[in-house]
Amino acid sequence: MIQFTVATINLRNRADRWRERRHLLVAQLLDAAPDLISLQEISFPIGQGRWLRNQLNARLSEGKRPYQLIQKRKHDLLKGYAEGIGILSNLPVLYHDWVNLGYGGRVALRVNVELPTHASLDFVSVHLHHAAQDVETRQEQAMCLTGWLRDVRPVSRQIVAGDFNEVPDGLAIQVMKQTFRSAYEDVYGREPLATFPTALVPNADWAGCLDYIFLSSGIASVRSANIFCHKPADDDNTLYPSDHVGLIATVEV
Repeated sequence: MIQFTVATINLRNRADRWRERRHLLVAQLLDAAPDLISLQEISFPIGQGRWLRNQLNARLSEGKRPYQLIQKRKHDLLKGYAEGIGILSNLPVLYHDWVNLGYGGRVALRVNVELPTHASLDFVSVHLHHAAQDVETRQEQAMCLTGWLRDVRPVSRQIVAGDFNEVPDGLAIQVMKQTFRSAYEDVYGREPLATFPTALVPNADWAGCLDYIFLSSGIASVRSANIFCHKPADDDNTLYPSDHVGLIATVEV
């Protein structure tokens, strides 16, 4: 059995005080040191994903494996989206691919990584449609995602992490839980009370759980699961790494 750590965090692109909060994000990612990180709302015009990878790698302790970045812009050529999703991996990447989930160019990005045992694992980053009332849209996207993972280059060990823009009893989450189990729920018997918003968003009128880490049956057990990237700056209790907190889990295969 081997253990490794996976995480997810929505970057909130360049909005909401990015230049002030970016080093807070780097510091809290370094403290947590996940092996695989799912990123959502990456700003491509400012090279946000590359900047984050470079900052992490420059500050890694001696002997730590550097991160590789794989990212994918939203897939709508007519709209020319400047935002997308990505994955940071310090495990060897064997291949990567993606699937178009529609509805504004949403995509899911998969990297297949090599574990120390030489087995492989799929790690998938996803960010579903955002409009709260469009629950059936997210259900359709979740069905497309699970079908793709089942039918295209399937492996027994799969982890799907990201911002699903859906509450725990929503249709998309019900679809995911037909095939996968939630890492956080596996440990605590429930999902987090809320992963959005942080105090970075002033005057928010709603809070709830939108972010998840899902595990296939090939993942033997969850050693721990927690929220992370949830600490404000020492000198400003409204400055957080993002408008979402992240989720992190240590799993065993």
